Amino acid sequence: MPDALPPDQPNAARRRWMAVLARADIDELGDRLGALPPYRVLRGPEAGLVMVRGRTGGGGAPFNLGEMTTTRCTVRTDTGFVGHAYVAGRNERLAQLAALADALLQDPIQQDRLLEDVIEPLAATQQARRDTVAAKAAATRVQFFAMRNMRS
Repeated sequence: MPDALPPDQPNAARRRWMAVLARADIDELGDRLGALPPYRVLRGPEAGLVMVRGRTGGGGAPFNLGEMTTTRCTVRTDTGFVGHAYVAGRNERLAQLAALADALLQDPIQQDRLLEDVIEPLAATQQARRDTVAAKAAATRVQFFAMRNMRS
């Protein structure tokens, strides 16, 4: 986590931890959070559909790609912090734990510890998984420029 957030992006830190929580493995997140503090569920967890949009050529005209199942949840801790979460799929427990983690991360007293003990390890695990997939994909990549050079 950066020490100083850019003034034009005041929610960059929260955006980052929400992205990590949304992609977290339920068992790993539960283990990292440990003993859960008292909290109250305000909304959900409930599953629904969201429309996924795409863009022609990555930046052109938008179009509706299709619907995706998501689960959302909102909780409030006994200290008054409210956390929200949207996760892909129908994992209600993940949505609830992610919302609780969001609420706890907003508490300045707990934020540094949770960033170090929960978010950073989860982010590292997720990056390792992405690197593994990228390495497998790179191994099957075809170098077409080599074929062009052979024809010269």
